[in-house]
Amino acid sequence: MNLSELTIPFELPFDVPVGLHSPIVHFAVAIPVVIILLEFINIFFKRRALSVFSLFLTLVVATVMVGAYYSGVADGQEAYDMLINAGKEELKEHKQLGIILVYASLALVVLKLFFMLFRGAVSRVLFLIITFVFIGAIFKQGHDGGELVYEYGANSIALQKAIEANDDLKDEIEELKSECEELRKSKATNVVEKSESNDEIDTQDSSSNNSMEVESSVESGDDSNAS
Repeated sequence: MNLSELTIPFELPFDVPVGLHSPIVHFAVAIPVVIILLEFINIFFKRRALSVFSLFLTLVVATVMVGAYYSGVADGQEAYDMLINAGKEELKEHKQLGIILVYASLALVVLKLFFMLFRGAVSRVLFLIITFVFIGAIFKQGHDGGELVYEYGANSIALQKAIEANDDLKDEIEELKSECEELRKSKATNVVEKSESNDEIDTQDSSSNNSMEVESSVESGDDSNAS
């Protein structure tokens, strides 16, 4: 089975607020532990009430897993663009395991109903083993989610602020570069204008010198004629 093709073909008719995933998943981890304790105790006490309460908690787990998935999608969409490539791949794998756990929680409800039809110790032990496997997958999912937060900074307020500050610095750097470029062009223009002004002054000086030489020559000629 290709996990990349595994999806939940239902969309909620409303937007899930960002930030709900973290508190929801704590219930998804804690409640199955309670179910395991109840099932273990019921192997010895064999009380129908305990089995019914375990079924109720299993239904709660399935509901919580659905909520954890949709809240995780909302948080994941918020965090995805800010993650590095490794973090993005980790987030995709985290989502896939989350989808598997949603279907597994629904299967757990069906199995609980099935095993309740058989009131023997064997059915309780089998359900206990299956629940152990389920909670092991949940613990792995929790560990992977922790890596996304603490290693890659998914939905970290501090990281978001750092990225925003970095973006602001980039904007300031671009503005400074633009100002420096304008100053450079202005300085180059001033140099050209100054050079042209100096050329004009040199030309005027040269013309003045030539005029003075001509006048001097004329005066010398007049003096010679007078002699």
